[in-house]
Amino acid sequence: MAFNLRGRNLLTLKNYTTKEINFLIDLSQTLKNNKYSGIKTKSLEDKNIALIFEKPSTRTRAAFTVAAVDEGAHPEYLGKNDIQLGGKETVKDTARVLGRMFDGIQFRGFKHETVEKLGKWAGVPVWNGLTDLYHPTQILADFLTVKENFGKLKDIKFAYVGDGRNNMANSLMLGASKVGMDFRIVAPKELHPDENLVKEAKKYAKKSNGKITITDDVDKGVKGCQVIYTDVWASMGEEDAIPERIELLEDYRITMQMLEKTGDEEVIFLHCLPSYHDDDTTMASKFPGIKEVTDKVFESKHSKVFDQAENRMHTIKAVMVATLGSQF
Repeated sequence: MAFNLRGRNLLTLKNYTTKEINFLIDLSQTLKNNKYSGIKTKSLEDKNIALIFEKPSTRTRAAFTVAAVDEGAHPEYLGKNDIQLGGKETVKDTARVLGRMFDGIQFRGFKHETVEKLGKWAGVPVWNGLTDLYHPTQILADFLTVKENFGKLKDIKFAYVGDGRNNMANSLMLGASKVGMDFRIVAPKELHPDENLVKEAKKYAKKSNGKITITDDVDKGVKGCQVIYTDVWASMGEEDAIPERIELLEDYRITMQMLEKTGDEEVIFLHCLPSYHDDDTTMASKFPGIKEVTDKVFESKHSKVFDQAENRMHTIKAVMVATLGSQF
């Protein structure tokens, strides 16, 4: 079933229904199949897309760029030093200027209120490529990867292990609650998510017959899980907190032993990337204990992280096509 999402922003999955999220996942799979088959729909032909980046990115920038070009649009990268956003010009004024020139706007940055202001004042669809609170386009890619491996989203047992307060934990919990997963955040008590957000997610889960569990018990949290997910222990701008995070999260590192605790030989490992999993990074050499997953897990048959990374492009394409395109 198709849904009319034209003109809609994607700032957080809070504002999307279960059916709308599933529609975007299904559309992503269709567009992925089309790309592999050489079918070109050009649904965004003659559209101009602004890509605003306060924070650098590999996957988000590449995914939006390729997705836009595939569908016939022109993407324009606007780095933090290229425009006056929040500096000489208010976010509200920048939104109204860019909305007159572009057909859609992606924002990847720090404060969630910035993307909310862009969404309110631009007059064109605005898509959240990451803020301090939410990362909705990543969740769609994660869910497409899960569905490709298990054929469904509902009733999947999914554990996020690590920093339970960050934007990935928040977004995964909200998304999982909407699609009816048995979702667990496995984290030390000091890093448990905001209680109000947990209550909100449990309300969504009640409607979808899903389940939300917050625990600091690794054995309990991962038992029976089909998906184990983690993220870096300190996000951009949190480097000063790294020694403390290492101490708190040492027992939450993803190892083969943890995967074995799930009791599922087909368990998959996911990570939004970038990841500290070996010694070949500046951060890992500076902080030897920073690795949130062992290289053995990262390079194992259980790891689907590069399928997941590719799916950023297919799901972002679906969001743009659904909210701005001339087809579907």
